[in-house]
Amino acid sequence: MPFHLILSAMATVTVTTVLAQDPPDLVARARAIHERVLTLDTHVDINPANFTREKSYATKLPTQVNLPAMEEGGLDAAFFIVFVGQAQDFSPAAYARAHAEAIAKFEAIHRLTGELAPTRVNLARTAADVRRIYQSGRKVALIGVENGYQLGTDLANVRKFAELGARYLSLAHNGHSQLSDSNTGERDGVWLHNGLSALGRQVVAELNKWGIMVDVSHPSKASMMETVSLSQAPLIASHSAVRALCNHSRNLDDDQLRALKQNGGVVQVVAFNSYLKCQTETPERQQAIASLRREIGNPSGSEERMAAYRARMAEIDRQFPPPPRATVKDLVDHIDYAVKLIGLDHVGISSDFDGGGGVTGWSNASETMNVTVELVRRGYTEEQIAKLWSGNLLRVMEQAELVGRRLRGDAS
Repeated sequence: MPFHLILSAMATVTVTTVLAQDPPDLVARARAIHERVLTLDTHVDINPANFTREKSYATKLPTQVNLPAMEEGGLDAAFFIVFVGQAQDFSPAAYARAHAEAIAKFEAIHRLTGELAPTRVNLARTAADVRRIYQSGRKVALIGVENGYQLGTDLANVRKFAELGARYLSLAHNGHSQLSDSNTGERDGVWLHNGLSALGRQVVAELNKWGIMVDVSHPSKASMMETVSLSQAPLIASHSAVRALCNHSRNLDDDQLRALKQNGGVVQVVAFNSYLKCQTETPERQQAIASLRREIGNPSGSEERMAAYRARMAEIDRQFPPPPRATVKDLVDHIDYAVKLIGLDHVGISSDFDGGGGVTGWSNASETMNVTVELVRRGYTEEQIAKLWSGNLLRVMEQAELVGRRLRGDAS
C-alpha cells in the first residue's frame, strides 16, 4: 500500500483485548459461534519477500497476517492482494513494470499454497472451492487485485489474471488510472476521466465475462455509479467504511451504499483507523509526518526503509501523540449503520491488514474472534454473523461466476 495509508498503522499502541471486558458466558457463546462460522477477510496485503522458503508466511512472521496468526485467531479465509501503486506514467514501459510486479505477487500466493504449506492452505478459485477447502480443515487463500494499472491497455490481461486466480479487481487506487478516476480527485479537485475511461468501460465488461468481481473501494463516486449501471454482476467494496460516520473520500456515502444494495452487491466494512474515526491530528504531527514522507517515500517493499520508517514514526508518536485509535466497537458501529441502511445481506467485514489496517481489539489476525464477540454483544444471531463474515461475499462471488459463464457461453 502507498505511504500515506501505512501511516495510520504505525502508531505504537498497547492492544487491550475486548474479551477481558465481557462476561464469560457471552465470550463462550461468541467462541462457539466463531468456531462454527466461516470467517473471511476480503483484504490482506502481502510482500512477496515473505513467501519464500527462507522467510515463509507459513511461520510466525512479524506481519499482521500469516498462517499461524490465522490459525490462532480463527480466521478461515483471506483475499491476499496483488497490489501495485499508481504511477502517473502511462507508457508501455511503465505498464510492463507494473505488470511484472503484479505477477510476482500472484506467484508468491501460488508458492504458499502449492509449495510452502499445501497441507494447511489452498487456493480457491470459486465460492464452492472456498467451502470445500474450509470443510477440509485448511485455510483458504483467495486473490484480489488492487488497482487496474497493472493491466496496462491489453484487455487480454483480464483473462490472464482470471486464470491466475484473481477473483476481484479494482479499476483504480489512490491516483487516477488509465481505467478510472480515483477517490483522490475529491481530495485534490483534479479529475482525469470524470468517471470511467472508454477503456475502463471495456474492462468492466471483461471482468464480468471472466467472473471477476468489480471492486469499487478506491475509485471515485462517479466511477462507482457508472460501474453500477454497466456491470451485469453485483459489485463489492472490498475495504471501505461509512461516509456518514467518518467523512473520508475512501468511504461510501448513503447514495453509494443504496446503489450497492440495488446492484445486489456488498460493502466489506474495513477495520482501518482513519476511515472509522475522523480525527484531526495536530499541525505539529502533520508536519512531522509530511517531513518523514518526503525523506523516506513509500517504505513498502524495502525492509531497510520500513525499519527506518517505523523507528521515525515511533519517535513522532512519542513527541506528538496520535489521536485515540479506533476500536472493534467503532468497526461494528459502521457495520450497524450499513445494516440499518441497506440490509444485512449487503454488508461484510475486512481488515486491510499489512496495508494500514488494524484497530484496538483487532490489530492482527490472531484477534479475529474479538469482532465476533462484539457482534454477539450487539445481538446479531449466528445466522446473521455467518452472513457478515462470509455468506454475503460468497453469494456475490457465485453470482459473478454465473454471469461469467453466461457471457462466455459456458454451460458447465
